[in-house]
Amino acid sequence: MARFKYAGRSRQGKKEGIINASTKRDAMLQLREQGIKVIEMVEVEQSFLTKDITIGSPVKLQDMVIYLRQFSVLLSAGISIVDATKILAEQTTSKALKKTLTEVEQDLREGNPLSASAEKHKKIFSKMFVNMIRAGEAGGNMDEALERLAVHYEKQHHTKQKIISALAYPLVVGFIAIAVVTFLLVYVVPIFVGMFADFGGQLPLITRSVLNISQFMQSYWWLLFVLAIIILLLYLVIRNNAETKYYLDMFILKIPVFGMILQKAELARMTRTLSSLFSSSVPILQALAIAESIVENRVIAGVINKSITALEEGKSLTEPMQKHWAFPPLVTQMIAIGEETGSLDTMLDRVADFYEKEVDISTDRLKALIEPLLIVVLAGLVGTIVTAILVPMFEIFNQIDKY
Repeated sequence: MARFKYAGRSRQGKKEGIINASTKRDAMLQLREQGIKVIEMVEVEQSFLTKDITIGSPVKLQDMVIYLRQFSVLLSAGISIVDATKILAEQTTSKALKKTLTEVEQDLREGNPLSASAEKHKKIFSKMFVNMIRAGEAGGNMDEALERLAVHYEKQHHTKQKIISALAYPLVVGFIAIAVVTFLLVYVVPIFVGMFADFGGQLPLITRSVLNISQFMQSYWWLLFVLAIIILLLYLVIRNNAETKYYLDMFILKIPVFGMILQKAELARMTRTLSSLFSSSVPILQALAIAESIVENRVIAGVINKSITALEEGKSLTEPMQKHWAFPPLVTQMIAIGEETGSLDTMLDRVADFYEKEVDISTDRLKALIEPLLIVVLAGLVGTIVTAILVPMFEIFNQIDKY
């Protein structure tokens, strides 16, 4: 919500104040309903404490899918774009989307096309959205374009959630393992130090090792936080540099098991995007440029860029892909067949379906394999610490029994 400072008059006299509204027009309408005639109104900058704070994407994919499907249904029912936008702005639960749709509605009432209005809100509507809407406007099939977009975002969200689920599990278990081991070393093991000191004899190697690690952790436990911060800062620096990000993405793709899953997910994203754009009659060079900007892995994005250059030089789209290890023969062969038969959108759609199913199968299989492995690792770490404590205690009890 924006904040507006106003000066005006009512029956009681001069009025001044600040009002919150989506747009300046809405603010003036609210004041008019209150019986205030506005003389002057300006938008004021919001402080850190008063402005809306968003982390990540302003609009969730679920909200975008619901919006697109409802928009498509309303248009199919014969409702105008302006009225449909107004209805959806009132119904959506997303604050960011509500504010954006209110502004889009105002632009539409001023005679601007939906694609031009959406293009002003780059944080909400992607290049793909704008171009598919523009193609729908030109072809008179807006409802179909919206339905394609809804399917695209829905499948993209499903694949993304699968990847997050597969990667989050080992990270969570790893964090728990570090927390449990740190607690045992810092708080539990020191309790037995005095008992072992009174023992007087030579402690077993495993006990001495655990005690040394425990003493180090008690003195330098803060190094774990420093190391975590350094790794995070190093990662951010690498990601923000174009050259180092390329090599980081290449390294990620070559990681055993995880790299293969991420590669399939990126290929699914690329082919699904291109299929949706080609189905909406977006020009091929423009569609490739959009796909390049959407793909997160810079290695695959670089190959798409080379494909654009190849097409501009009159060569085949698949030529750079065939020479690169990140593109399996299935992708290049299906695209080549699509080029020859004029059914590129259909072939790309089939490739996207294949790799989305592959991501589902691979992530489920990975979770099934990694779950027992992580449990064994966690049990091994805890078991080692417990063994290091129990072994000398048994020896102490044996000596007591002798006396």
